[in-house]
Amino acid sequence: MRPLIIALDFETKQKVDSFLDHFHESLYVKVGMELYYQEGPKIIDYLKEKGHQIFLDLKLHDIPNTVKQAMKRVANLEVDMVNVHALGGSRMMEAALEGLESGASRQQRPTIIAVTQLTSSDEQMVQKEQMISLSLENSVRNLARLAKQSGLDGVVCSAHEVGIITDVCGESFQTITPGIRLADDQNGDQVRVATPQLARKLGATGIVVGRSITRAKDPYRAYQQVKSEWEGVYE
Repeated sequence: MRPLIIALDFETKQKVDSFLDHFHESLYVKVGMELYYQEGPKIIDYLKEKGHQIFLDLKLHDIPNTVKQAMKRVANLEVDMVNVHALGGSRMMEAALEGLESGASRQQRPTIIAVTQLTSSDEQMVQKEQMISLSLENSVRNLARLAKQSGLDGVVCSAHEVGIITDVCGESFQTITPGIRLADDQNGDQVRVATPQLARKLGATGIVVGRSITRAKDPYRAYQQVKSEWEGVYE
């Protein structure tokens, strides 16, 4: 499965409803902090009732025990994918996996992936603000390796880093890539962006698309364009 995930970056359920009215099919959607903190777990139940798959994007990053206990609760929501920050370290990631498996003992656990470096990060931020002596590319490579060693299923990364991650972690290790834009769209606050077509050519196993679809005049038409590029229909 190579999902096209739509980021539901809206403030309220009402705005989610207005957006989803454009579609008459099951989607793979991302619920991030903005929507989840406003609507709570009920938004997950609502989307599941509508037949959508869900990536719960809360990017947990805390001490291992806190993350473990949080993941036990998250497992009860029965979403399809969750994530943590790889910068939390191997003990935290292992604890997250343990909590998720414990909480999901009666059903299949969600896929768990780790954020390497946010697509809003650049070389200067990594080296001068995070004080990491490695290059951005080597930082991503190191964090991806750490996530794999911790037992996680994959990482969140820029499409441009898929190749180096696959070299280190293998083709079965998932690379979910946000920062996806159609060619004519603005980058916004993201730096390391790519088109759906480029993400596919670079070997990404999944893409997350927000504004190119959610802010389009015709969201369904934009979704079909993204889907066609992602699936290679135009070639």
